[in-house]
Amino acid sequence: MQKVLIIEDDKDIVELLDLHLKDMGFSTSRAMTGHDGLQAGLAHTYDLVILDLMLPGIDGIEICRRLRAAEMRSPILMLTARSEEIDKVLGLEMGADDYLTKPFGIREFLARVKALMRRTQPVMIGGAVSQSHSEEGAMVFGELVIEPEKHKVSLSGQRIDLSPKEFELLHLLASRPGRSYSREQILNLVWGYDYDGMAHTVNAHINRLRNKIEPDMNQPTYILTTWGVGYRFSEEIP
Repeated sequence: MQKVLIIEDDKDIVELLDLHLKDMGFSTSRAMTGHDGLQAGLAHTYDLVILDLMLPGIDGIEICRRLRAAEMRSPILMLTARSEEIDKVLGLEMGADDYLTKPFGIREFLARVKALMRRTQPVMIGGAVSQSHSEEGAMVFGELVIEPEKHKVSLSGQRIDLSPKEFELLHLLASRPGRSYSREQILNLVWGYDYDGMAHTVNAHINRLRNKIEPDMNQPTYILTTWGVGYRFSEEIP
């Protein structure tokens, strides 16, 4: 049974989400404070984390940052009562995979949960399987190996822990070496719909991905910048 961690200090929202997630077949755990949520996220393995932005003790953005720093790869759905774009941007740049602004309808919440779970098993791009999941083999680029069926990336024989969005981003670029994607295209293909005005969020994910796979951040080997356009995967891997 897949497990979901709900980190939310509003009891009514927790009860509502808990009820519907259990109806979907999930096992749920709850945390009502930022500290308790962070401890639970670090101590146990979950298939999905529902994370409120405003929490007593430690806020959601800091929790998200620490979970990703600890190489937790499970998808994170962030909830926020704020309408300012900066909160959504910060959440995404810290490693959240999606967000919902309160108040939200339960149907929209369930649709987002289903979409996040589909993207992790199998690998999804833009809400659809990038290639036939059963037919796609390992992608080898020098010391970098991408195994879509296992949702696994290794460099020089060592496994690299990526978040779901980082994996989708790498898989998208590596599937078409040499093709340049604009930030807007990447947002649409990887996140599944437009994040209006948030194209620079891609930069944060690219930087985080480069930090994990590039031998030299200043002279990238795999993920290259196409000036004035966006990013591409190198056609010339030594």
